[in-house]
Amino acid sequence: MYSISKKITLNKQALIAKNHFSNDEIIPAALTKFTCCNCGHQNTVEIFPYETGFPIFQIYNEDKVLSKNELLHNQIVTETSQRMVHFGSLTVNDLPTLYFGTDCQACHSKYICVFSYGEKQPGLTLLNISGIWQYEELK
Repeated sequence: MYSISKKITLNKQALIAKNHFSNDEIIPAALTKFTCCNCGHQNTVEIFPYETGFPIFQIYNEDKVLSKNELLHNQIVTETSQRMVHFGSLTVNDLPTLYFGTDCQACHSKYICVFSYGEKQPGLTLLNISGIWQYEELK
């Protein structure tokens, strides 16, 4: 798991076994699998609350990695409602939104995983994986 700092272009979206988790499903970690778009290998992803990921703002700040338009067009995130804008202008389900880079364990294709994590209402903590997309770094 790593942060992405170079400009990238998105390719295909990987198939994810499970992308919505709540309360006890998140402890100690949300665990799912995604299928590599290149070789079909099943890769495991573990998301540990408050440990995994980097703020999505790092991706779209000054269009450093991806532009806001690319994130919105690919339905990775949505514009944050005014009452939750303190989480940033782009989020998944109006919750704090994070990302990380990962690789296919078999063919080493690069992927970006975007997810949100937080308390939606008292007693309901959600972790939603927006998706996992294959990407390539631009030269």
